[in-house]
Amino acid sequence: MDPQTNTGHPRRWAILGVLVISLLVVVLDNTILNVAIRVLADPNEGLGATQAELEWAVNSYTLVFAALLFSFGILGDRWGRKRFLIAGLLIFGLSSLASAYAQTPGQLIATRALMGLGGAAIMPVTLSIISVVFDPRERARAIGLWSGSVGLAVAIGPILGGVLLEHFWWGSVFLINVPIALLGMVLIAVLVPESRNPNPGRIDLLGVVLSVVGLTSLVYGIIDGGENGFDQPAVWAFIVAGVAVLAAFVAWERRYAYPSLDVKLFRNGRFSASIASIGLVFFASMGTFFFMSFYLQLVRDYTPLQTGLLLLPFAVAQLAFAPASAGMVQRFGGRAVSVAGLALVGVSLLGFLLVDTDVPIWVVAVLFFVQGAGMANIMPPAMEAVMSTLPRERAGVGSAISNTIRQVAVALGIAVLGSVLAAVYRSQIADAVAPLPDAARDAASESIAGAYAVAAQAGPQGAGLVTAANDAFVNAMHVSAVVGAVVVFIGVLVALRWLPGRGRAAHTPPTQVERVREEVAETGGDPNLVDVR
Repeated sequence: MDPQTNTGHPRRWAILGVLVISLLVVVLDNTILNVAIRVLADPNEGLGATQAELEWAVNSYTLVFAALLFSFGILGDRWGRKRFLIAGLLIFGLSSLASAYAQTPGQLIATRALMGLGGAAIMPVTLSIISVVFDPRERARAIGLWSGSVGLAVAIGPILGGVLLEHFWWGSVFLINVPIALLGMVLIAVLVPESRNPNPGRIDLLGVVLSVVGLTSLVYGIIDGGENGFDQPAVWAFIVAGVAVLAAFVAWERRYAYPSLDVKLFRNGRFSASIASIGLVFFASMGTFFFMSFYLQLVRDYTPLQTGLLLLPFAVAQLAFAPASAGMVQRFGGRAVSVAGLALVGVSLLGFLLVDTDVPIWVVAVLFFVQGAGMANIMPPAMEAVMSTLPRERAGVGSAISNTIRQVAVALGIAVLGSVLAAVYRSQIADAVAPLPDAARDAASESIAGAYAVAAQAGPQGAGLVTAANDAFVNAMHVSAVVGAVVVFIGVLVALRWLPGRGRAAHTPPTQVERVREEVAETGGDPNLVDVR
């Protein structure tokens, strides 16, 4: 076969556009949820959710999403990626409809878990289809555009959520997913070709169960510790049990012939370092986004729409830098680009130490922009490095692993940084709430939203409680930001040690069809006669 021949699908760029729409519906939901946090915490306008319940509203989605990505990537490879993508959008749309009409925080948590089920069916196959329909020489650019669409969703989501919350009830932020899912299903049916792995693996049911149980137990223990204190024996029982089950999961995956998580892939230093950089940066960044939503809407009293607009610099940076990152990697090397991106994120997190109750708001906007620019230069080279270590027919495995690590990192980041925030806030506000009755003291100590609710009923004395709550929250936010920055700078060290420098890019493994064609050509046959069906 002529090495100059483009092996990509004729409609590959139109297909990429359809896949971006499918990805948007997944990312859009979580970015919209960031601006709805204050409303959901309100007992009158929303569901009266506590900070822990809000964390679970996010993490019930991410945990199910992460746990099922392993197997759903394989199922998509086996049953057909197009078919699986349509099914995932259908589930996501229906569960979004159910979330919009949830009556209690518990119901919202449950319906969000169902949304995670749909998202797990969507995410891995979008990247898998990209790897199948694009020639390896165009794949980096396609992945850059795919990653940039995340920035588009980050831009659209908060602003759209703010507009909806100013004109409609809180359920509208979930209801908006339904027409997008329907549009995606129609376009996929018309444009996207079906593709499968010719040699799919078996479904690792025990691995799925162990990962779900282990992650849920670990995250529950962390969140419960942040809410009730880490001096409770039950908290550590859940944490230890979660770690033990996850250790059993890894041991099982090493022995099972068809693991949902192929741990042998982590022997490749480039693969492991790329996965680690993704996980560490999302751990720190998304955990930061969670508490910044409280800061903007409560401490600074911005509306959901204003909050969405303040998140816009992050999205603008993503859109501006992500598409160009592939060229940056070719010019400077994956290591240099990834290290620079991680360093920018780390610096932006340390910059939150400058943010207090009355800092000029442009400082926050600049920090968001720097953070977005850093993340834009981490994801594309990391994802390309991950995908380039696998043949295209195993693309579902690579995308499942990378996206699973990202979702686990988001869940753990929100849980860990949220727990740090809660613990420091509780200790900082202890003196101010000591004179309050027991019920009011417990509510005000639980979260800043609870303190605001108590202050609203306290009359003139409530102003002092609000000031104390704001100061306590900002101090807690600073500690959480420093923890996040430390995590990101660990990622810098990982990238420096294991990512290849300029001119040492990994060879893209050939597909099974390409390997057969090469063998036929070597024996003197016509490679173009090889059946590609």
